Amino acid sequence: MTGLTHLDAAGEANMVDVSDKDVTSRTAIAEGRVVMQPETVALIRQGDAKKGDVLGTARLAGIMASKRTHELIPLCHPLLISKVKVDCALDESLPGVRVSAEVKVSGQTGVEMEALTAVSVACLTIYDMVKAADKGMRIESIRLRRKSGGRSGDYEAP
Repeated sequence: MTGLTHLDAAGEANMVDVSDKDVTSRTAIAEGRVVMQPETVALIRQGDAKKGDVLGTARLAGIMASKRTHELIPLCHPLLISKVKVDCALDESLPGVRVSAEVKVSGQTGVEMEALTAVSVACLTIYDMVKAADKGMRIESIRLRRKSGGRSGDYEAP
């Protein structure tokens, strides 16, 4: 494991200086899931949630959240994101919803936090929109699945 770059010589938090890094194409893909009762999956599939289109709203919330990551996570750089794609898919085998986000940028720092934030907020939105029907839902397994670009190179989760 390498040293933490968000700490200065005195051990205090600071924003990493990326000005000497090359501008490269960077991509991150994150995933997570919301596990729920089969009846809740059916409610979403049928479009009967009282708050409206659950998956469409979650997708939009995830996209919006990725663009505001620097406002939510201390020391994250504001980025000019070039692409955000959030997918929310019902999965009867969970049962629940699988959420993934792909974020791209041409810049001097990566977009892992933006992808993770998109998935987290999309999952929270799903929970919020159907919590009246299923208070026992679980948000699980939010993780970085893949990243490419930058000095640290590529990563793919096992």
